[in-house]
Amino acid sequence: MTLPPASAGLGLRRAMLDELRAAPGGAFDFLECAPDNWIGVGGRFGEALDELAARHPLSCHGLSLSLGGTRPLDEVFLARTRRFLDRHRVALYSEHLSSCTDDGHLYDLMPIPFTAEAVRHVAARIRRVQDVLGRRIAVENVSYYAAHPPLAGTAPMAEAEFVAAVVEEADCDLLLDVNNVYVNAINHGYDPAAFLARMPTRRIASYHVAGHYDEAADLKVDTHGAPVKGDVWALLADAYRLHGVRPTLLERDFNLPPLAELLGEVARIRELQAQATGPVAATGRAHE
Repeated sequence: MTLPPASAGLGLRRAMLDELRAAPGGAFDFLECAPDNWIGVGGRFGEALDELAARHPLSCHGLSLSLGGTRPLDEVFLARTRRFLDRHRVALYSEHLSSCTDDGHLYDLMPIPFTAEAVRHVAARIRRVQDVLGRRIAVENVSYYAAHPPLAGTAPMAEAEFVAAVVEEADCDLLLDVNNVYVNAINHGYDPAAFLARMPTRRIASYHVAGHYDEAADLKVDTHGAPVKGDVWALLADAYRLHGVRPTLLERDFNLPPLAELLGEVARIRELQAQATGPVAATGRAHE
């Protein structure tokens, strides 16, 4: 199953199960869940997931593969993930371009060095993941608050250069998180529009958009706990113009409002997609 380019989705959260099940047809185009939180879940939660997955296309966004880590990949978990994806006919599986393990799970997404050595390391792990899962995956650019210092004798790369190099070396897709671009641009002092322009159009499989917290003028915190801000909506519109419309997910993990409020933001995604695909819109293929 594939998702239409002009589609807008919502994150599947347990606290929203009843509202999602009761939502009117067409309220959203797909749902996204973290398989890490659902594999092996039975009872009423498992039944609710099965019902929703039967009614709506499902995408999955992993949390714990630690693609940038140094510990061996958990191939037992990968095999379980493959069965989950196949069972629910998942349209898109993505993971974070980060590390989240050491002696155990860190329960956070840690940055990895932006170096050529890290490109080769991460790309090899992504290729192995794709082999085990039997499908292409997408990797997401992550938010970070302190750049990982490169090892002695290695040359640092710009973040945009690193992201593009990884997806090319791994031959995988990119999940472009627009809020993360904005947050990182403010926190690390670069131009978000220039970052977008350096992303490889043909690799972009989907977008994420979310809210963040304004700690200070020069410090934004990626919380997924607030409405999407105006500057991020504008950046999403820029992404559509530059790279074309792709399936786009509204992420909201905390401070969950009534479903009607989230559907208002889903409607905003659809509005921007319609504007970008209108008769006078750019084709979005200049960067292929």
